[in-house]
This record gives sequence, structure tokens and C-alpha cells, in this order.
Amino acid sequence: MTSRVVAALAVSFGLALAGCQSTPQAVQQKEDLLSAAGFVPQPANTPQRIAAMKKLPPNKFVQQAKDSQIVYVYADPVVCQCVYFGNQAAYAQFRQMVFAQKLADERQMTAVMNQDAFDFGPWGGPGPFMY
Repeated sequence: MTSRVVAALAVSFGLALAGCQSTPQAVQQKEDLLSAAGFVPQPANTPQRIAAMKKLPPNKFVQQAKDSQIVYVYADPVVCQCVYFGNQAAYAQFRQMVFAQKLADERQMTAVMNQDAFDFGPWGGPGPFMY
């Protein structure tokens, strides 16, 4: 396996546990994915950077053009107080990792549901009260 795949799997496992986490924890999980996909965080550590970051929607992607290149920008004014920058390849990798995570979450949910299947045997199956 490549290091990116291993990183994606590790992050995926962590995100599977994110269902009961607070919003800052969920944002942190997303930012771990951003970093693994190739986005680079830059701290908002000057008044000019803070002002520029505040113009962006928090925790959402914004597509910008710079020197005829598409740049994806993701601002986090709360958890890291930074802005993530990535190119089209990083954004595509991020989307692929999110898709893989959703698929893994669905598989995990299915496995848990099958593992904890209720035994209707003593009741003769679901009765008319279920409809």
C-alpha cells in the first residue's frame, strides 16, 4: 500500500468514530483529511491574514484563480485559525478520501446492524403491530 492509502485508511477509521463528536472535533477530522490530501495550512497570524480569512466562509471550500491556476481555499477561524490552500489534485484527492470514508462508514454501519440483529424467534417474527 502507498503511504497516501495508509494515511487515508487511518483517517477513515478515525472519522468512523466522529459521529458522536462535537463540531470542533468534526472540523479537526476534516482538516486531518485536508492535510492528508495535500492541502497546506497557513496560519492567520497577522492582522492582514486575519482580515482576509474573515472574508471567507468558515469551513467551506472556495475556488479562486491565481496566476491562471485554480486554487482551493478552506478557512478555519476556530480550530486552527488558519487557511488551507490546495490545487486541483489535492481537492480531487480530498473528495476521493471523503467518498472512501462514507463508503467505509456505511460498511461499518451494516456490519454493526448485522451483528446486533434482533432475535424475533421467541415472538414469532414481527407481527401486525409493525405495520
